[in-house]
Amino acid sequence: MTTLTVFADTDPQTPLLHTDDFDAIQAELAAIGVPLQRWTASEQLAPDASSETVLKAYEGSVAALNAKYGFQSVDVMGMHPDHPQAGEARQKFLAEHVHHDFEIRFFVDGAGVFYIRKNGKVYMTECTAGDLIELPAHTTHWFDMGPRPLFKAIRFFTQPEGWVGHFTGDAIATRFPAYAGAAA
Repeated sequence: MTTLTVFADTDPQTPLLHTDDFDAIQAELAAIGVPLQRWTASEQLAPDASSETVLKAYEGSVAALNAKYGFQSVDVMGMHPDHPQAGEARQKFLAEHVHHDFEIRFFVDGAGVFYIRKNGKVYMTECTAGDLIELPAHTTHWFDMGPRPLFKAIRFFTQPEGWVGHFTGDAIATRFPAYAGAAA
């Protein structure tokens, strides 16, 4: 279930808001310029569905988004608890960073949390299957896939080199609640 917990960026212990109401989550994120929407697959997908099968199931939605933004590449990234690089992958995204390009992720399966820092607040957004989140360029954030990651996501890139993070050097991510993960 998609959830949003909002904190003051100086107080990671006291939530200002917690909700699982998707309309309320959309409204809160829209207020800081972060679109969130839901997509539906054209067919039921098996947990071990190949990248090609996943992209085929969302072909129309991917094509519409590609027409809007002109992506240079679209891929499918999956992570499971027994993946040999799960720990290394988690650490890569845990530090606060920005991108010079926007970051768009569609969660086909599983879950992960984007922590978005804006206007003195941290928006802890748990994205689950069906969620498409768009982080505008220069949005300060970090991502936690949990200690036992379990998700499959379509990633969209307008830059040929794909994911490029520019780390802020702020240790804020270490002060906020870590994501326990969908497989917990």
